[in-house]
Amino acid sequence: MSADARAATPPAAATPPVTGPRTWPLWEVFVRGKRGLSHVHVGSLHAPDATMALRNARDVYTRRQEGVSIWVVAARDITASSPEERDSFFDPAADKVYRHPTFYDVPEDVEYL
Repeated sequence: MSADARAATPPAAATPPVTGPRTWPLWEVFVRGKRGLSHVHVGSLHAPDATMALRNARDVYTRRQEGVSIWVVAARDITASSPEERDSFFDPAADKVYRHPTFYDVPEDVEYL
């Protein structure tokens, strides 16, 4: 490489960072259907921000107008339990027998409970 070519090439630090779908954050998409009462996870997508994620989710996951509401949540903001820890994680619920209705007297005049 000649000295002129080296002088014309900007240093690595001066080049802007690459931005695009590979560096955009991952968003989880939840859609509530026309007949549904709750939102259901339908997929994931990459977008630069929440507004664009919402618009892309609308275009990708409700093309046939089957949704009435969309939620997008940054995947980095989701905290989940581990399937490997399910026994120890959910065991404390079994210790609380007082939460079961077997300890309560139900009056006879109550038809539907």
